[in-house]
Parts: sequence; C-alpha cells; structure tokens
Amino acid sequence: MPNWSTSLKYVTVAAAAFLAACGGSNSSNSAETLRRGISANPDTLDPHKVSSQWENIVIGDMFIGLFTDGKDATPVLGMAESYEIDESATKWTFTLKDANWSDGVPVTAYDFEYAFRRILNPETASQYASLLFLIKNAEGYYNQDLPAEELGVTAVDDKTLVIDLEYPAPYLPGLLKHYTAFPVPKHKVEELGDDWIKPENIVVNGPYKLTEWRTRDFIRSVVNTQFDGAEDLCFKEVVYFPYEDLDAIERYIETGRLDMNNAFEGQRTQELREKFPGWVRAVPALITTYYAFNTELPKFEDVRVRNALAMALDRDFMVNEVLTAGYVPAYSLVPPGIANYDGGAEVYWADMSQEERQAEAKRLLEEAGYGPDNPFEFTYIYRSTDDNPKVAPAVQANWNSIAPWVKAEIQMQDTAVQYARLRQADFEIGDAAWVADYNDPQNFLFLLESRTGVMNYGNYASAEYDELVEASNLETDMEARKAILKEAEQLMLDEMPIIPMWYQVAKNLVDPNLTGYADNPEDVHRSRYICRKD
Repeated sequence: MPNWSTSLKYVTVAAAAFLAACGGSNSSNSAETLRRGISANPDTLDPHKVSSQWENIVIGDMFIGLFTDGKDATPVLGMAESYEIDESATKWTFTLKDANWSDGVPVTAYDFEYAFRRILNPETASQYASLLFLIKNAEGYYNQDLPAEELGVTAVDDKTLVIDLEYPAPYLPGLLKHYTAFPVPKHKVEELGDDWIKPENIVVNGPYKLTEWRTRDFIRSVVNTQFDGAEDLCFKEVVYFPYEDLDAIERYIETGRLDMNNAFEGQRTQELREKFPGWVRAVPALITTYYAFNTELPKFEDVRVRNALAMALDRDFMVNEVLTAGYVPAYSLVPPGIANYDGGAEVYWADMSQEERQAEAKRLLEEAGYGPDNPFEFTYIYRSTDDNPKVAPAVQANWNSIAPWVKAEIQMQDTAVQYARLRQADFEIGDAAWVADYNDPQNFLFLLESRTGVMNYGNYASAEYDELVEASNLETDMEARKAILKEAEQLMLDEMPIIPMWYQVAKNLVDPNLTGYADNPEDVHRSRYICRKD
C-alpha cells in the first residue's frame, strides 16, 4: 500500500482542545483512551475504497477478515474458525466462527461473498481491485465479461465460504488479512449505499467502532461490545489524529497527550532517543521508496532517458547524509528480506561510481537527442512530509548537474494530493513509496503489470513483463517461481519505468509504558493488542 504522510502544517484550535480532552496528563479518561497519530487524513473508511497505510491503521481496528494480523502482523485466523485446502491448492474452504456485527446481526459467509463481489465490481471504483485477480474469474468479472455468479467466492451456507483461485498462492493468508478482503455488512450497505460508512450508520465486526470523525481533526472509535473478546480490550476508545506537524507531535508527547505516532524525523533519531527515552522504534521494513515516470509522456518514452535520470541520483549521499539512519540505497524494487524470494535483480549500472553514472547519464541524454539546443526540462513532484522535503533539493541538484541543459523543477505536494495526481497520471516524475500488503514479492511486482490499473502510476505496459508475472503465478515449484520473478523484475529494471531509491525502516514513536506493541517489517500494529502498564 502507499506509504503515509500528508502535509498538515497547522493544528486547529478545536483539534488541539479535543486532543487535550482526550487524555492529557491530568485527564480522568487517559487510562482508557489510546491516542494514536496517523500522519494523514483518510479519504474514506470504506475498506473497499481505501489504499493507504494511514487508512489501514483505523480500518484494521474496525474490521476483521478471514485471517487477521497477529501481534507481530503475521496472519492468524480471524473470522475463520478453520479452513481446508484441496490437493490442487486452488480451493480453500473456510468454516466461519460464530460472530456478530456491531448491531447484533450475525456475520455470515454471505457477507464475505457480497464483499468480494462488491470490491471487484467496477462501479465500486476500488483502487485495489486488481490485488484480488488471483481469485478465479475475478478479472473477467471486473471487466464485466462474466456475471457475479462466476466469481470464485461462494457462500455454501451461513458458515461455509469457498474461495477458488486461478493458481496456487502461498501468500493467500497474508492477503486475506488485508482490507481488500474485509467483509462488509450486506444488510447495511444495501439499505444505505455509500452512507453506511458514516459514524451514525456504520456497522463493523472488529474490536472498535467508529463514533466520530472530524476531517483533519480526529477520528474516534469505541469498543464494539459485540466483538468476541471486547471485555479483554485494554482501551475503551481509540482516538486517531491525522497530523504531520512533527514539532506539534513532540509537544503533545511532552505534555502527555499522545501515546503513539507513526512517523518521526529520521535525521533526529538519536536526538529523539535522548529526548524521549524508550519512545523511538525503528526497524527494517518491507517498504521501498521509488519515483515513477509517466511513461505515456513522449519525453519519457525513451528507455535511455529513464535510465539516465535514474543513474544520476546519488542514493548513498541521500541515505547517509539526509535520510533516516538504517535506510539502504535501492537498486531493485523488491526489498531484501521478503519471503519466497532470493532477490538478485539489479539495475545494470549499480556498480558504477557516481562520477561514472553522471557521465553516462549525460551521454545517454545526448544520444536521445538532448543538448544545448534542445534542453531537457521536467518537473518532479514529491510528498510534503517525512524525509521527502529534505531530500528533494539533493534530487534536483543531481539531475541539474548532469549538464547545464538539464533543468529539473521540484514541486512539493500534500501527500493526499500527491497520490491522487499519481493515480490520475497527472505528473511527469513523482515520488511514491510502497509498503508490503503481504509478505511476497508478487505484492511489489504486480504494481507494474499493465492490468493493475491506477496503482501502476506511470501506466507502464510490457507484454513480456506481464507474461513473466503470470507465469510466476502459475508456477508451483517455489524455486522455479523465484527464478521467474527475478527475470520479471530484471526486465522491468532494465526498462526503468520506476526509479528505486531506498528501502526504508519503519519509524514509530511509542510510549514505553505501552505493552503489546511488536516491531515487525509490515509496520502493522493493531490497537487491540496494546495495553498500558499499571
């Protein structure tokens, strides 16, 4: 999913007052309220219409799929009590637990059947629909070539759900804990349409239920009393604050008004360790920052141009001098340490010195027809938060130093606006980051498939790449699958539709008086596991 950060450089008086009321150091209810900073305002809380990590923080507290996140984000059984897999590994039969929606109506297999049909219905306009194309006939149904009855998700009865796949998918449990696979209350959605998600209407099956949402101020959820285990939850409510003003966040921590925040200024890691002992949590994560080319623009159709701009960027300087400690320069899209993959794909110029890369970049651009009489001009847009504004001038300087006739402009964007522009292909070069939705290289490589849709920001299209990714999906021998995935990634890197920049660490500030928080490479931390020390 896209990585967080939106630019909210102000904190309204009402929001600040509410924050204090929700658990300042002298507040009577602070022990019962978990106060989380989430960095950005959700576009929606409909699990079928979101696409971002900050939205996942809230939605994952309200809904649970067939699998769910364990304390360390590994998949564990959620709404499923048990499951069976047939010999072909393409038919999964789930038996559901006894569970109710927050309004007391039972959660049934028909809710799941309805949910999968809904997210794959093009009228829903889900950004993430293509993630589910591994389900039998999902792509045909999405393209309106097949009826809903042909989709490979079938409710046999209230407690039995069958999912048929196009090919074996060893990562399916991880996918089924993702919000694309969350159920929605059929009875409410059919009654209220898009209004079902409003605080006064929403019905959930997870531990917390939305009760209030003031855009750009806060989101409040309270315990869902129908949730199995509700009585064991340590916090009666969770309040989420979509603020990215890190100076303000520090003030809230100092005054005891915030328990967790999902970002901090990477360059100040050691300073923050000293200022807030025990708060800094930074661990390697399955997150890659990359820059997307809009490959449909004539100036970026030439692979020589794309490689020239990619190789000119001094990742070592950026990582060592500008970015968060622990970041690693990236020369491939798939991050190291991911499951079911040995890696090995790499840009062909990775072993060149920076001086050699700059000279080669100039040569390639000249070969592509650019020079003093035909300058190469373009605009790079980037997210307004995290370390992105600090590194942008270095990016611009690297490009402009290729030659006097290379003229890169940089433009900061509010992150919500940034991702909207990327999805609409309203950019030339744009900064983005991807956080693994499930622990498998396919979750990164699917981004560049031509069928992926708006998540393929630059509209890269390669029939050969598509065929390789499809072949990897059909391959049951894991070693052979790894080899095919490597071939696909190498092909894509040679064509350079995106510029891999660095692999990130997950950065969180967490009150050391909280328990149940577990560092993990997916950077998922569900509120239901968190408690406060007595």
